[in-house]
Amino acid sequence: MVSFDMVSLFTKVPVEESFTLLSQHFSKDILALYKHVLTSTYFCVDGQFYERTDGVAMGSPLSPVIANFYMEDFEMKAIKQTTHKPACWYRYVDDTFVIWPHGKEKLTDFLNHLNGIHNNTQFTMEIEDEGHLPFLDIDIYRKMDGFLRHRVYRKPTHTNLYLHQKSHHHPANKHSVLSSLVHTATALCDQESLAPELTFLTHVFKQNSYSHQQI
Repeated sequence: MVSFDMVSLFTKVPVEESFTLLSQHFSKDILALYKHVLTSTYFCVDGQFYERTDGVAMGSPLSPVIANFYMEDFEMKAIKQTTHKPACWYRYVDDTFVIWPHGKEKLTDFLNHLNGIHNNTQFTMEIEDEGHLPFLDIDIYRKMDGFLRHRVYRKPTHTNLYLHQKSHHHPANKHSVLSSLVHTATALCDQESLAPELTFLTHVFKQNSYSHQQI
């Protein structure tokens, strides 16, 4: 299992090439609107005005759309042009989950291939460690029977500190902490790991002073 992550995707999306891709899907009028939004970003620092010359703006509602158009075209070219192809390639924006069947040496060649396609696009790579690979908020891990399982992933720096029950917030905000974490557990855990995750969350909620009734 391998994960590839593009470095600073939004700021590295080549705007002119993206216009070419967009022109294949949209009319000239819509394309003109895209161009206006993507080429009219200005900001001021210490009284000096600057114009963004490439990439898409962080936080703009349009940026994920443009980035997805670019990444879809990029990955199609990348996989088509390589001799050794991944067994599977799943992408969410700029994070990819890959099953690589050709060994570590060929994997390094594939990473170099990805980084050589365009000057703007550089990828980092993470390989499974002791059968585990974090991908987004999921810990994907390999069982002894060879099957893959999945559960909630937390970074080593995670503190289990959430909105405290005694904080001066509306009860609905506090309730949403519990319900959203339970929803995450049911959405990301397989049947085997769900019960331990809910037990863990119960302990965490009690640490944050939530009562048994609230839990």
